Amino acid sequence: MPEQKEYRVGETKFNAPRRGPGHGPRMGGGEKAKDFGKAIQDLVQYSKRYLVFIAIALILAAAGTILNLIGPSKLSDMTKIITDGLMTGIDLNAFIRIAVTLAVLYGLGALFTFVQGWIMTTITQRIEKGMREDISHKINRMPLKYFDSTTTGDVLSRVTNDVDTVGQAYRQSVSTLVTAVTMFFGCILMMFRTNWIMAVSGMLSSVLGFVLMTVIVSRSQKFFVRQQNQLGALNGHIEETYAGHTVVKAYNGEGAAQSTFLELNNGLYDSAWKSQFLSGMMGPLMGFIGNFGYVVVCVVGAVLTLSGVIGFEVIVAFMIYIRLFTNPLSQIAQAATNLQSAAAAGERVFAFLSEPEMSDESGKTAQLATAKGNVVFDHVRFGYDPEKVIIHDFSAEAKAGQKIAIVGPTGAGKTTMVNLLMRFYETNSGTIRIDGVPVDELTRTNVHALFCMVLQDTWLFEGTVRENIVYAKQGVSDADVVRACKAVGLHSFIKTLPHGYDTVLDDNTNLSAGQRQLVTIARAMIENAPMLILDEATSSVDTRTEMVIQKAMDTLMQGRTSFVIAHRLSTIRNADLILVMKDGDVIESGTHETLMAENGFYAELYNSQFETAA
Repeated sequence: MPEQKEYRVGETKFNAPRRGPGHGPRMGGGEKAKDFGKAIQDLVQYSKRYLVFIAIALILAAAGTILNLIGPSKLSDMTKIITDGLMTGIDLNAFIRIAVTLAVLYGLGALFTFVQGWIMTTITQRIEKGMREDISHKINRMPLKYFDSTTTGDVLSRVTNDVDTVGQAYRQSVSTLVTAVTMFFGCILMMFRTNWIMAVSGMLSSVLGFVLMTVIVSRSQKFFVRQQNQLGALNGHIEETYAGHTVVKAYNGEGAAQSTFLELNNGLYDSAWKSQFLSGMMGPLMGFIGNFGYVVVCVVGAVLTLSGVIGFEVIVAFMIYIRLFTNPLSQIAQAATNLQSAAAAGERVFAFLSEPEMSDESGKTAQLATAKGNVVFDHVRFGYDPEKVIIHDFSAEAKAGQKIAIVGPTGAGKTTMVNLLMRFYETNSGTIRIDGVPVDELTRTNVHALFCMVLQDTWLFEGTVRENIVYAKQGVSDADVVRACKAVGLHSFIKTLPHGYDTVLDDNTNLSAGQRQLVTIARAMIENAPMLILDEATSSVDTRTEMVIQKAMDTLMQGRTSFVIAHRLSTIRNADLILVMKDGDVIESGTHETLMAENGFYAELYNSQFETAA
């Protein structure tokens, strides 16, 4: 059995199986839950605060169904009054009383159905909203290690597809299941109460049709599954091809891409045709079942009527009961399938909500409102996997206001050290101190506020240029934004945009990689934090733009401790301290001049870049 972890949402508490990141099968909305009963139990526990309202809605659904079941009996009474009155005269008062009663019954049934639908829709939306909020809050408490081993699409699928699947089950399947079960057993009861011979005849005729329906459903299900899988594969292929269309064209891959598309498209056509054809047979089959039941009821009813066992009014009642009886079984099967999908989706949601979180920091009292910028790495040891250490024994000291460059080959641990400094990850051993205070004694929010970062991978969101530059910073004036953009050489370009700083950056706005990087650099300048981290910040710009940015960065770095990760070593020649890393350790340190004079690993890296360029 998997380890269980208790999870709370407000006053709700439930247990969910804990899975390590990237472990266990990834289930889509149409797959079965590993433990159906446990998944349903978790869903019920999560919805605990709404159980009273759900119970009321289900009672109303059952009551509405019962009222509708009484209707055929009243219609039978009305028919009897008519048939009996053909010779002696119709009792209009009795007829009107039954008609009014029938109208009230059907009216109340419709009202109960409407109210229960309104209740379930409201509750469903609140449950979906709560799940999305819980996942959103959970994401903010999750360590980066989880996202390193889990695809973004998988997380997004839990927020969208899985939550929607759970909501659909609440909105449709739960009440449908109660209504169908009530209708099924109610019909059986009312039919046997009316006449057992007619009841047995009608049920046997319907069972034959349901056997055929079961065979069709069992054969069509695999085509529906195949259709969804092939649709996902086709969408994935189109997305990949479109995203990399430049590479496809550059390598003359249009033919191969088209061939793959045709293969996937033909497979989707085949499975979609078969699934839709077989499912399309359900309507005519249900019609056949109902019509066959009518025939049986008429034949058996005629025999019994001629024998004097029943009256014509019984046949009228059974005509309606047969119609009501043929629907619930298919509804029950569909509702059960939907609940199975909801259980699978709920299991994925609760598995995510039960993932281990970052440690609680509510009890921490240490606080750095600002920082001078003295940073010490003291025998730091770290590995993303504790069994595979990549930073073995890292020690370094950065004094306030210094520009610290971290260089080395790919995989040496440069970015990892920055991640540890920002507390995106926790060290296995050793200490990192800012102004003498260990970073693990500060809250992560406090540590993040001490740094502004410019990463190699740019991130812009759909919003105006001004909003992208200001981002989460409060109290920033338009003059500050313009000043930052002028410093990085972006102001002239922004003025050429249709609406200047109010231009919305979206798919229709064509920004080069260098221009996108300039926006993120301007964002860092606006942040104006006491320390600065640059991770290949100028890797996407041309040489001329790099010189402009470098000058702006030199101005920005004045009075700030700056950590610069660079592969282009010519950009960090003026660094106060260069740390040369290899295999997780600092093997050399010093200024550019001293390291070149030593003619060691750094000199080899530096000279190799010019040899490559030559």
